[in-house]
Amino acid sequence: MGRCAWTMAAGVAALLCGSSQGMAQDNHGQDSQGMVSFPDGASVVYQPGPPNLPKGTQISMVSGDPAKPGPFVLRIKAPANTVIAPHTHSEAETLTILAGSIYHQHGTTLDKAAGQHLKAGGFVFLPKDMPHALWTTAEPVELQVNGSGPFGLNYINPADDPSRQSN
Repeated sequence: MGRCAWTMAAGVAALLCGSSQGMAQDNHGQDSQGMVSFPDGASVVYQPGPPNLPKGTQISMVSGDPAKPGPFVLRIKAPANTVIAPHTHSEAETLTILAGSIYHQHGTTLDKAAGQHLKAGGFVFLPKDMPHALWTTAEPVELQVNGSGPFGLNYINPADDPSRQSN
């Protein structure tokens, strides 16, 4: 079982911005026939999230390449008190809450009073281009994103993109 070198920041930034340039396949847990297997959640390797996700976010490419046509699986960890502003994705996605909790809300503006509280085991299916927002409160979250590429994240208000904000 080989392990491919992988530049996470460039790869994930390409993933979330919808470009495959500079992205290599992460073969962690993948055998020579393409099967991916992790014995438990602790064996999934996380890296710092890309600049267009809030600081402190971590991400793991579990399977596939979201920048290319075909299925993919990634996992995201967001710390307590994190907001991912209203955004859309270029393809449908599913979110499964693995640990912790998060709030999810449909719409083009953030309305925390309208959010649905999702706990471990919770699930959301989002058609392509469905505007939505996510946020954590005092508890962090670990979630799994499944979808088909090419996949991208587009903020409704470009000023909400953390990569555009000055430090």
